[in-house]
Amino acid sequence: MKKQFLTVLIFTKINTKRFFRDKLAIFFGFLFPLIFLFVFGSLSNGNNNVSFNIAVINQSSSNASVKLVKSIDSQKVFKINKTITTLFRAKQAMINSQIDATILLNKNFGQVLNNHLPTGTVSLLYSQNSNVAGQTIASLMQQSILKRFNAKYIKYSPPFTVKSQQLNDHSLTAFDYTFAGLLGFSIIGIAIFGPVNVFPELKKQGILRRLHTTPLKVWQYFISTMLSQAIIGLFSVGLQFLVAVSFFHLKINGNLVYIAIFTIFSIFMILGLGLAIGGWAKNERQAAPLSNIIVFPMLFLSGTFFPRFEMPIWLQKITTYLPLTPVIDGLRLLTTENKSLFQIGPQIGLVFAWFIIIYIVAFRVFRWE
Repeated sequence: MKKQFLTVLIFTKINTKRFFRDKLAIFFGFLFPLIFLFVFGSLSNGNNNVSFNIAVINQSSSNASVKLVKSIDSQKVFKINKTITTLFRAKQAMINSQIDATILLNKNFGQVLNNHLPTGTVSLLYSQNSNVAGQTIASLMQQSILKRFNAKYIKYSPPFTVKSQQLNDHSLTAFDYTFAGLLGFSIIGIAIFGPVNVFPELKKQGILRRLHTTPLKVWQYFISTMLSQAIIGLFSVGLQFLVAVSFFHLKINGNLVYIAIFTIFSIFMILGLGLAIGGWAKNERQAAPLSNIIVFPMLFLSGTFFPRFEMPIWLQKITTYLPLTPVIDGLRLLTTENKSLFQIGPQIGLVFAWFIIIYIVAFRVFRWE
């Protein structure tokens, strides 16, 4: 028994060294997930600062119009294109989607009436391709700007008010969801595309055929591959955590030991898919299409790039049982919601169930040549 496990450790060492000697494997295992992390991390952070590009055409010379323009310009949510000074130029810019809307103050805006109060109507113009942005800007103008602007001239106490209260509970940001999905993307890249790319090449070179003539068992080869991929996966996931904390200020609320244990278990499970595909395929022409058929639906339906709660209810129920879904959900709960392994029983149960199913298939379809 000791000799059998010694063989496992030797092949674990060989597989790990093979990975770190392969520049292409290093790129797709470490650098490629980091590229996605920077792209989606930047997009998630950028979504926190929504702004609208607008033009302001002031045809009035009243003091009220000048003050209102200054008030609009002081709002961070609005970016005024000051090169547009005519209504004709503003309409052209909206048609070409250079700006989202135009605020027009006509020449009578701010005219003083008999009650000694200025009056006027703000015209908001937007094109069909900016319908949502136009309606949002109109709401912001009415509630955030004109309401305070009017209060300078007329003092009144509204009969009904809104009282806001911030909850002390920790809430997830867009990047929290994105990061857990990107960890799942990294695990898939290492656990599936690694064996799928390596096994057909080893068969082509006759290496697996020669190994088959030795006392090496399939289970020994599988376990050695599992251990080596777990080592590589932990390096990749750890690097992503380091980058996410350093550049995107990820707040890790969970236990790192729990995260590491669940990550290893998840790599073992997903790796079974790679072992089944790579072990069954005779060459790359068989392995590549099959791996894409399996991987891409999981990437788009398991919450890798966007939250599953945005999907229709019926689709959420179906995608709950995809192999990658409990991995991403479990990593999210452990990392950002401070859950323990005992609190993510449903996710661990699904991972374990898939582990059994996948490895039964992998052992049956594996062939040495």
